[in-house]
Amino acid sequence: METIIVKSPIEGGKKAFELIKEGMQQDAKVLGLATGSTPIALYNEMTESDLDFTAMTAINLDEYFGLSADNNQSYHYFMHEQLFAKKPFKETFVPDGLANEATEPARYDKIIEEHPIDIQILGIGTNGHIGFNEPGTPFDSTTRKVALTESTIESNKRNFETAEEVPRFAYSMGIKSILSAKKIILMAFGEEKAEAIKNTLNGPMTTDVPASALQKHPNVVVILDEAAAKLL
Repeated sequence: METIIVKSPIEGGKKAFELIKEGMQQDAKVLGLATGSTPIALYNEMTESDLDFTAMTAINLDEYFGLSADNNQSYHYFMHEQLFAKKPFKETFVPDGLANEATEPARYDKIIEEHPIDIQILGIGTNGHIGFNEPGTPFDSTTRKVALTESTIESNKRNFETAEEVPRFAYSMGIKSILSAKKIILMAFGEEKAEAIKNTLNGPMTTDVPASALQKHPNVVVILDEAAAKLL
């Protein structure tokens, strides 16, 4: 893993954008995208750039179970507001939060199979989750409906009016799906991510820290601010 330490999330977003631009120049066609506060600086760089994404496909990691695409807390809505409405893509895919759990995982796995991901953007949870792959997730997991842990619900409640409104389940791309990407860019900013980053980069590879699975991927770039890197 290559580790890049930056001064701020804005600088981190610029660095991630440079890597995406470089990848596109080398014929990358499919981006795996993440939600949350971490990639916003990257998406700002993308929308303010003169790069043309109309030949690109975007595949998102996850979506809350039970939320419609037009719900302003859904990841469909987030991606539309942050990126897709400003920079058109050839195709964009986000799991359908209202779809049948018996069929949606297989449908989404087929999308990933038909559009192999060239560059996957990741954030990381304070408990080491990537996507909504919580501690205990097998490394050979594919897309499925997952139960969110209390720590994830606690972290996400800042986006909702009350904790009761936070969905308890989500559809998430699996760890096997994430590791299938040709290149992975993991971003983490803030002191609250320092422990998870230490365990991901320097700890044993264990399902207790889902992101530690990245240790076995041949092409990972980790972009950290100084606070997230403080325990390395």
